[in-house]
Amino acid sequence: MADTPDFSDRMLSLGLARVSEAAAIACADHVGRGNEKAADQAAVDGMRRQLNMLDIKGVVVIGEGERDEAPMLYIGEEVGTGNGPAVDIALDPLEGTTLTARDMPNALAVVAMAPRGTMLHAPDVYMEKLAVGPGFKRGVVTLSMSPSERVSALASSKGVSTRDITVCILDRERHEEMIAEVRSTGAKVRLITDGDVAGVMHCAEPSTGIDMYMGSGGAPEGVLAAAALKCMGGQIFGKLLFRNDDERARATKAGITNFDRVYTRDDMVTGDVIFAATGVTDGSLLPGIRRTPESITVETVLMRSKTGSVRRMAYTNPIR
Repeated sequence: MADTPDFSDRMLSLGLARVSEAAAIACADHVGRGNEKAADQAAVDGMRRQLNMLDIKGVVVIGEGERDEAPMLYIGEEVGTGNGPAVDIALDPLEGTTLTARDMPNALAVVAMAPRGTMLHAPDVYMEKLAVGPGFKRGVVTLSMSPSERVSALASSKGVSTRDITVCILDRERHEEMIAEVRSTGAKVRLITDGDVAGVMHCAEPSTGIDMYMGSGGAPEGVLAAAALKCMGGQIFGKLLFRNDDERARATKAGITNFDRVYTRDDMVTGDVIFAATGVTDGSLLPGIRRTPESITVETVLMRSKTGSVRRMAYTNPIR
């Protein structure tokens, strides 16, 4: 038996960019048209077709759901031609289905790739998340701190007032007390309706003005966010949250044995990773899809953790 080819992130990166681009372009007709399911299905179809063109032995570890819940890009699905390195794939073909349907900011097509066995198989449950950008000592903020303690600790580390800190939080009823406590420190809160992968990435992108992300959201999105920060720099901490025995069973099936563990960025993504995100709607990270009668243009950010490189690319596809 021949040896498994090495994970050549440089050679695979452009192919991965094509995957997120394909998902974004596929759902272009659904932006602002109010049909979340149609937009998501188009993105899934486009991403899957392009993934299966890559010379990889890929397995989806973060996907659209369990096999009995998702007909395509389900957890455990094999993708690629089968003629290349064994890799883990984490994806969200349309991160922000509601954002897309309503033509609201920051909808993305997102995908990450890493050597087989190096990405956390996070079950489809909630995860408490806390993230900051690069340049801080390890553990400058922790999940054990209260929201106000986190704001104070980060402000102290930056040498600024708490009034100079901006925190990104999902606008959910479950976060009302957290939002109130953060505001009590004088810090600003940037509320987002959806898209917490983009929310975490905001911490590592100075132009967004976001200093910290906190709150609970999907655990699979936490792994995707960790992949992004592995490339951009920064810290993320996550702890799985369980509402019932069924969710604990999901975690057990995914190989989780310690239900109280706090995962760091490097726990969720243990090896080198490639990350690609393509803008679907206009946002603070990427512009959205641009259409003319002749073409569709999308912009992608492509990142590699091995080198820390961040590349932005515009791709124009003729309409025939």
